[in-house]
Amino acid sequence: MDPEQHGRPMRSLRLANHSTFVISLIGGLAVWEIAGRYASPAFLVPFSETVARLYELALDGRLWAQFLDSATLFLTGFTLALVVGMPVGLLLARARALRVGIEPYVMLLYATPMVALIPFILSLMGFGFFPKVLVVFLFAVFPILYNTVEGARSIKPELIEVARSFRSSEWALWREVMLPYTLPYTMTGVRQAIGRGLVGMVAAEFFLSATGLGQVIMLASQNFDTATVYGMILVIGLLGVGLTRVGQNIENHFARWRN
Repeated sequence: MDPEQHGRPMRSLRLANHSTFVISLIGGLAVWEIAGRYASPAFLVPFSETVARLYELALDGRLWAQFLDSATLFLTGFTLALVVGMPVGLLLARARALRVGIEPYVMLLYATPMVALIPFILSLMGFGFFPKVLVVFLFAVFPILYNTVEGARSIKPELIEVARSFRSSEWALWREVMLPYTLPYTMTGVRQAIGRGLVGMVAAEFFLSATGLGQVIMLASQNFDTATVYGMILVIGLLGVGLTRVGQNIENHFARWRN
């Protein structure tokens, strides 16, 4: 098939997807705007009022300062989760005895509501930046770890045998077989960890020390400032969607060999 002819259906599909997304987004915002005009202001405010409040916060500098505090907290904890989760997941996949011994604890912590651990972290480490980083880390690390382990375990034994037949070292096996094959699974865990990490960020800012976007939400809730609350939720949601899309693009770039 001519490459140009092959590309036309793909372009048409992408255009249809983008059109559907835009229509859905406009429809959702319209519903928000209309519902906000008829609902109680203590429960819901219109989208236009939410955007206007965000604009006010951005003008006086409060939004950027608090956003920077939250972004620093999230990126620090999430980076640690990625640095720990991926290599440890590959190690557990290769070392069967270690995996059998540790996997029950991994599954237990993965299923544990991490909010319940915050009082323990508070009593052990006190207030401050690093306890909050630990909360974000605990929220984010287990999806990355679990998906990496499952991805590495799904590698076909034939691939390992071929690599061994070419006298590949253990490091070469990790670099040339395990890492490329496991990356799509890891990125699935990363996308799951982004949402959990943002929840951990807000929870840490609520319960450990009031800073960042969590502080703004807490104060706005106490003052019944619904527009500010929804504005901060919108900012956090957009941050999560943006980071998830970045992760998806990274996965698509490095996993083109699967197509």
